[in-house]
Amino acid sequence: MAHCVTLVQLSISCDHLIDKDIGSKSDPLCVLLQDVGGGSWAELGRTERVRNCSSPEFSKTLQLEYHFETVQKLRFGIYDIDNKTPALGDDDFLGGAECSLGQIVSSQTITLPLMLKPGKPAGRGTITVSALEMKDSRIVTMEVEARNLDKKDFLGKSDPFLEFFRQGDGKWHLAYRSEVIKNNLNPTWKRFSVPLQHFCGGDLNTPIQVRCSDYDSDGSHDLIGTFYTSLAQLQAVPAEFECIHPEKQQKKKSYKNSGTVCVKICQ
Repeated sequence: MAHCVTLVQLSISCDHLIDKDIGSKSDPLCVLLQDVGGGSWAELGRTERVRNCSSPEFSKTLQLEYHFETVQKLRFGIYDIDNKTPALGDDDFLGGAECSLGQIVSSQTITLPLMLKPGKPAGRGTITVSALEMKDSRIVTMEVEARNLDKKDFLGKSDPFLEFFRQGDGKWHLAYRSEVIKNNLNPTWKRFSVPLQHFCGGDLNTPIQVRCSDYDSDGSHDLIGTFYTSLAQLQAVPAEFECIHPEKQQKKKSYKNSGTVCVKICQ
């Protein structure tokens, strides 16, 4: 009998993390470990750090092989990162959770309480993990810029970043988050590549929401504008979309947009 293996991608988010930083929220990062036997755990990967956020949705996904009929015990650890060293021993532990990869795959999405240690919950903290079987190996590569974005900062311009969400199961799922470009109303973001299945579920006509926001170090990012599209429309380069701020659109009859987002490359 053949040993069946498939590649699985995990998307991770947390809610109600405890705050370890005085005067601000934590800067969480998630580490994924797998039980390798003999009481040992091996690190499989870690997400990016999200600054000043007690309910983070991590942009970086984690991939691992799912071996059918094999129990693969996983441990998720959430840490408050306050330095640049990769070691976690000097970072505050915000909670962890254990389950098997099979539990996540069979449920597709699983939410677990975070524990500081056995029998001691990490406040109301929870972790939600979603599994996506990677049947499609295609990659989408994009380069995006914006023009004439609204100024959001009182003393400067805006510090814009983009987020792409795909629609699925009646929800919007984060597919990609760009870097922040400081003090710029006409930014060009770095070219990026995302698995097609993660970006749009492999369907070029899946609805995609794009949000352009002004980054604030305290985590209270301000929406500049948003628009809805699909990968099929994004691929019609050069494609241009108006960023619309819903509240401004309702209040001002003369409102046109809060800037435009231009797709230079989408392949």
